[in-house]
Amino acid sequence: MSFETSMKKLEELSEKIRDENTSLDEAIRCYEEGIKCYAECSSILNSARQKIETFSK
Repeated sequence: MSFETSMKKLEELSEKIRDENTSLDEAIRCYEEGIKCYAECSSILNSARQKIETFSK
């Protein structure tokens, strides 16, 4: 998944968690999926940072 796609999914999950009509079980599922999206975004950013550092040397 691309960074942009992961961020969009993370934003959607965040909105769903904040929705007062979301059940606790659904909120927990969204939270767990959000953690995965966050980890993917973080990995993509770290990879980009490493490439930039390599190219700038």
